[in-house]
This record gives sequence, C-alpha cells and structure tokens, in this order.
Amino acid sequence: MSIAARKTNRTSLAIGWEAAKANAVPAFILQGAMLAILISYYLSPACADFLNRLAHFKEEHGLVFVVIAAALAGAVVPELFVIVFFQRGRPRAQNLRNLAFTIPTWAVDGILVDLMYRMNAVWFGDVVTVPVVTAKILVDQLGYNPFFAAPAEVLVYEWKNEGFSWRSVRRALTGEHYKDKIVPTLLATWAVWAPLMAIIYSLPYPLQFPLFSIALTFWVLLLTYMTNRFAGKIEADAPIALSVTPDL
Repeated sequence: MSIAARKTNRTSLAIGWEAAKANAVPAFILQGAMLAILISYYLSPACADFLNRLAHFKEEHGLVFVVIAAALAGAVVPELFVIVFFQRGRPRAQNLRNLAFTIPTWAVDGILVDLMYRMNAVWFGDVVTVPVVTAKILVDQLGYNPFFAAPAEVLVYEWKNEGFSWRSVRRALTGEHYKDKIVPTLLATWAVWAPLMAIIYSLPYPLQFPLFSIALTFWVLLLTYMTNRFAGKIEADAPIALSVTPDL
C-alpha cells in the first residue's frame, strides 16, 4: 500500500474516531437515559403503563405518528437547539431554510426506519430473547446501515452542503467515497447506535420507534458534524452542536 493510501485510510479512520471520541460524553448520557427507560419499563408498572399507552397511540396513528415524530426529533428539536444556544433565542431566515430541507429528509428516514423495525418483527418475531435481539441488531447495523442508511444520509447532507450539486451524487457512487466518507461515519454510528439498538430491540415492537425518536436528535447532530467535517467547515475537535449552526 502506498504512503498516500495509508494516509487516506488513517484520515478516514481518524475522522470516525474523532467524532465518536469528541461526543462520547453525550453519547453515554443518551445511552444511560435509554437504558434507564428500558429498566423502568420492566420494573416499574407506572412507567410500563405510560410507555404502553404511548405505543398504543403510535399504533393508532401509524404513519402520521412516524412522520411527525421523526420530523420533530430529526429537524425541529435540533434547529431549536441551535436557535436557543447559538443564536441567543433569535430565529433567522436560515433556520426556515434549514427546516425546509431537514423536515422532509427525516420524515422519509423515519418511515424507512419504522418499516425496518416492522420487517424485523415479521422475520424474527416480536419477542425479547438474546438470539432474536442479536439477529435484529445484525440486520440493522451490518445490513441496513452500511448498505443504505449511512450512504444515503451522508449523500443527502453532502448534496445540501455543496449547494445541491449533482456532482456530489455522482461522487457518492464511487468506492473511494465509501472508503473516505461512509466508513468513518459507520465507525461513529456503531459507537453510538450499537448499544442503543440492543436497548431498542429489547422492547416490544410498538415501542421501538418512539424510543428511536428520542435518540434521533443526537444522531442528527453527530451526522451533521461528520458531513461538515468532511466539507472542512469545522475542526476535528469541534463539538457536534456547532456543526448545525446556520453560519456554517
């Protein structure tokens, strides 16, 4: 392997490691909160009753719930975070432009994720056992994620960052792009989502998407960090929240 190739590999792996390391604390907080919800569901009747009512509400409203929950968690809440903490509570026109992009993006993503959860329940059953939970995690993290979710999400954000240029779409179909951009994104993804998937799949199917929505806000911040890092808009050690500020 040439020196240039080794440097590229190191850079790709380093970016994924930097993202995971820089955001380890909020990731652990999120994972801890999700674990507390899981434990409370099985040990606290009051918590179980509340979550079961939430699951019933989700089942009653189906696609409408999925679209609204994904749009709120993936688009609206992160944008409000930016306005409150980085714009001193002052909305700007750019915030509306951001939402015009992120709301449909994450609404569609929510539909696809809910479909995957549904298919996993059909394939492996809606039961919580070690073999079933493991199988669902493998399908999610080693199937859906590397072959569709990560490439598609990075592509969409790069397309936006480059002024909606179709050149970014053509580049995304190359092996070099996958190695340089998708591999580090997957490393950061697995560090956050592998433990979360174990938690989410340890709950009944109707509760899996609502719990996914809670974690989605953090993932949007991390994904945006990665794509802006690739574009050279932020430094490697910048916190993820900075990556979604409208000035970038």
